[in-house]
Amino acid sequence: MTKALFDISNRLALITGSSRGLGNALARGLASQGTRVILHGRDLDRVKEEAHNIAKETGASVEAVSFDVTDAQATQQAVEALIDQFGVPDILVNNAGLQRRAPFNEYAIHDWDALIATNLSSLFYVSRALTPAMSKRGSGKVINIGSVQSKLARETIAPYSATKGGVVLLTQGMAADLARFNIQVNCISPGYFKTEMNTALWQDPSFNQWVEKRTPAQRWGHFDELVGTLVYLCSDASSFVSGQNIFVDGGMTSVV
Repeated sequence: MTKALFDISNRLALITGSSRGLGNALARGLASQGTRVILHGRDLDRVKEEAHNIAKETGASVEAVSFDVTDAQATQQAVEALIDQFGVPDILVNNAGLQRRAPFNEYAIHDWDALIATNLSSLFYVSRALTPAMSKRGSGKVINIGSVQSKLARETIAPYSATKGGVVLLTQGMAADLARFNIQVNCISPGYFKTEMNTALWQDPSFNQWVEKRTPAQRWGHFDELVGTLVYLCSDASSFVSGQNIFVDGGMTSVV
């Protein structure tokens, strides 16, 4: 009985921003559980290559799509097209994200606009395009990717923190509206993981030391340590869990 609660085999999942980095790891994790995966990214050739690699490694069905998640009209059309081609996804993972660093007083307006578009507006666009079909079916799982910066600020990333804080509150608002349709909406907020987006940080010895000292687990996270939480939120085991933000951060947000 317990094992069946966590069974997500043969479900269909769309993961945005999954041609590389964290999103790619999440897609691989779902595929390893037998989930049918739709990879997404802006570079279709790269997405297709990664779809082939994941399918070969896991034996799962992996498809590739490409559209600009910061363009509301393009997103609506692309989601409608993928529903026509593959069916209504059971799972949506809103992972697409961007980071640009600068002191607040020097932060460029165009960088602020880019972060809002990629980290927050895209989540709304993709979810708004897909959840009506989930609602009509009467089931769905939406997992938004936040950050420890959903709760904690740090120098040079105030706009990023603002977007990730917005992700958490949008998650709660979506849960309030969509739970009646048997759609659970939750957020996973990772701590410090060695991704392409933060290469400059984990290659910096002093920052490495800071992360290890600041995190009770005394290390960076490993990608596979996110998969268990994702599987839980994608499965029937979380059928009465909605509007929650789960930190996977080695204890960082629990201590001073």
